[in-house]
Amino acid sequence: MTDSEIHYFSDKIHVHRWPRDSQIWDDSVQKELDDSINKNPEKIPVVIKEKTITIGNVEFYSLKKIGVTVPFFKKECTMIFEAKFGSLFAHVHVTVKSENYVDIFNELTNWKNKNFPDD
Repeated sequence: MTDSEIHYFSDKIHVHRWPRDSQIWDDSVQKELDDSINKNPEKIPVVIKEKTITIGNVEFYSLKKIGVTVPFFKKECTMIFEAKFGSLFAHVHVTVKSENYVDIFNELTNWKNKNFPDD
């Protein structure tokens, strides 16, 4: 781990094809994402570097439209972004539940503003 990386375990992740007019995902791709990420009940490791986010064993790059939110009345932080993995496009929701959700929000917001100032 370096100073430029953020590591945590996510409680809930959802990856889906986006935009709708992008390349259709093969059934095996959807099954692999469902098994390893979307429907996996375990906490999944998330590693955020300067321009990539690795969730489990899937690396997302060409990140854009990055948002970081704290839903009302919940002790959690959610990051939403569009990205590529392999040759496919995706929309990703990553939620972490934690007592220090505000610290996580600040850390993710600082990362976004540093690496994607025009996004």
